Amino acid sequence: MKIHIQGSTLIDPASATETQQDVYIADGKIAALGAAPAGFQADRTLDANGLIVAPGLVDLSARLREPGYEHKATLDSEMNAALAGGVTSLVCPPDTDPVLDEAGLIEMLKYRVSKLERAHVYPLGALTVGLKGDVITEMVSLTEAGCIAFTQADKPIADTQVLLRALQYASTYGYAVWLRPLDAYLAKGGVAASGALASRLGLSGVPVSAETIALHTLFELMRVTGARVHVQHLSSAAGVALMRAAKAEGLPVTCDVTANHVHLIDMDIGYFDAQFRLDPPLRQQRDREAIRAGLADGTIDAICSQHTPVDDDEKLLPFAEATPGASGLELLLSLTVKWAQEAGVPLAKAFAHITSAPAAVMQRGVVHEGAHKAGRLDVGAPADLCVFDANAHWRVEPRALKSQGHNTPFLGYELPAVVRATLVAGRIGFERDVERH
Repeated sequence: MKIHIQGSTLIDPASATETQQDVYIADGKIAALGAAPAGFQADRTLDANGLIVAPGLVDLSARLREPGYEHKATLDSEMNAALAGGVTSLVCPPDTDPVLDEAGLIEMLKYRVSKLERAHVYPLGALTVGLKGDVITEMVSLTEAGCIAFTQADKPIADTQVLLRALQYASTYGYAVWLRPLDAYLAKGGVAASGALASRLGLSGVPVSAETIALHTLFELMRVTGARVHVQHLSSAAGVALMRAAKAEGLPVTCDVTANHVHLIDMDIGYFDAQFRLDPPLRQQRDREAIRAGLADGTIDAICSQHTPVDDDEKLLPFAEATPGASGLELLLSLTVKWAQEAGVPLAKAFAHITSAPAAVMQRGVVHEGAHKAGRLDVGAPADLCVFDANAHWRVEPRALKSQGHNTPFLGYELPAVVRATLVAGRIGFERDVERH
C-alpha cells in the first residue's frame, strides 16, 4: 500500500532536525520526504496538519508477560498497547516462565510475535540458566535464535566469578551484556529507597551503595574483559556520576533510565501508595535532578518505559508486599514530551532518547533484520512512524489504557501528546481521529 502523510512537521532525532515535509510510503518503506517520487499514486492520504511525524519509538525494556504470565498480560494486549503509545520496536527481558534461556523458547516467542504483525520485538536472552546466576547460558545458540543481547533482568549475579566468565564469553563473540547495577546482598529485602521517608514509613530500604558498588565492580570487570555493557535503570545521582566518569574514560558502556524516575521521587509514595512500588525504587529529588541533567548532557543514552503489567490484586496488598511494576508503553511518549517541556529541551533532542539513541544501543549487540534502521527517518528505511499531536492532552485512566495492566503511578495525571497514528513497516497499526482520503 502507498501512503501519503501530508502537512506534517517531521522530527528526525538522528539529525536533530525539525522540518515541514510530507512523507511518502511505498512497499513498507519511506519512499521520499518532501516531494513525491515520480509516478507516486497514494492509496491513502493522512492529513497531518498540526501534527508531528517522528520515528516510531524504541523501548529498551518492556515485559510482554508471555510465556507463563498470561493472567497479567498477553502478547496481543501488549502489542496493542505498544502501537497505541507510538512504540514500533521494543526489547523484552527474559524473566518469563519458563525463562528465555533456550533457543526453542526464543524461536517460539518470535513466531508468536510475527503472527501478530504489529511492533517489532527484540528478545534479550538469559545470561545464566534460569536467571539463577550459576551457569552461563549457550549464548551462541540463543543469538542464532534471535537474541540481540544477554541480561539477568532484575536478578543480580551474586558470584563475581560467574559474572567475570559471562563477560569474557560475551566479549569473545562480540555480544553485548545488559545489566542492572544491583548488589544482591545490600538490596536484599528492600522495598523503598533508603532515606528519611523509608525510615518514617517503616519500610526496608535499598541504599544507593547497592547501585554504586555494583557499578564499580562492573566497570572493573569491563576493563579486564573488554566487554560491551548496557547499564539498565540507573536510579541515583551517584550512579549517574560514575557513569559519566566511565564514559569519559572511554569504557564501551551505555545506559538508560526509566520514565518513572525522570518524573517521580520517593515522596510521591505518600501514604503507602502501592502504585509507586517500583523496582528500582524511587529515590530523592537530588537523584531525579541528576537523572535529568544526565539526559541533557548525554551521559544517559535512553529513556525506557520499564513496562511491567501486573494484576490489580497485586497492587491491593500492603506496600511492602505489593508486586513492583507499572504499565508504561502507552506513557513513554507523553512522559518524554512532558520532561522536554519542563526542562526546555527541544523535541528533536528529547526524542533521541526514545528513538535513535536506544536504536543505537540495540545495534551494539547482535543486529538482526530491521534493528539497524530503527529510530530514523531515512529514505529507504522501514516506515515505522509515530504521528502525534504535541498540543493535545489526555487523562491517564484505566479505561484509556490498552495494556492488560492498568496500574501506573501516573493514574489521574493530565499528560501532553496524543498518538494519532502508528505505522509499522508501512502498515497503519493504530489510528485515532486522523483524517483520511
